[in-house]
Amino acid sequence: MITYALYFLSIVLVYQIYNSIDAPIEFNKVKNERYQKVIERLKDIRNAQVAFKSVNGIYSDNFDSLVNFIETGQFTIIEKRDSSYIQYDRVYRIDMLREVVVVDTLGFVSVQDSLFKNDNRYKDLALVPIDGVDEKFSINADIIDKNGYNVPVFEVKVSKDVILFDQNKDLLMQEKETVSVDGVNGPALVLGSLEDVSTNGNWPTTFDVDRK
Repeated sequence: MITYALYFLSIVLVYQIYNSIDAPIEFNKVKNERYQKVIERLKDIRNAQVAFKSVNGIYSDNFDSLVNFIETGQFTIIEKRDSSYIQYDRVYRIDMLREVVVVDTLGFVSVQDSLFKNDNRYKDLALVPIDGVDEKFSINADIIDKNGYNVPVFEVKVSKDVILFDQNKDLLMQEKETVSVDGVNGPALVLGSLEDVSTNGNWPTTFDVDRK
């Protein structure tokens, strides 16, 4: 009887040792794969927000207006060229050369064609792209004062609890407390800021490597 008990305990011990080694490896694999998907979506959102601001002067604070802008918005194609002309100066009573910059409008290009070509993935910008997750990114925009100037800012984020909803809770708790140059710090993946002028994300550059 004792032999069977020891045998059972040894199996449990081996499993616990294996699980303590294997669980973090599997967690990190799933985490990195999901983070990459979320970050690619956040990059699309950033491109759309930058385009929105270039046309409207502010950032969008909701995904409906952002998607509508992508579908209906246009960039103005301009050409700047130096020019000059002779103008009589009444003070000096002589003809003087005046130099100016002439801006010509050459045409317009669709925001959708410019950013997404024939891809309609922009229609799902609001959705967190993880299987089994039915959640949307949080999006906010504001105007803040920076050195006496009113500056548009925006922030888009999603909690790590949402991204890693089905993973080991202890490892998830550790991940939410990450403070590292090689990791995603804090409890969420965040793009932009409502306090600083930034369109950057809080992820390390390893996630910006072109993956084809």
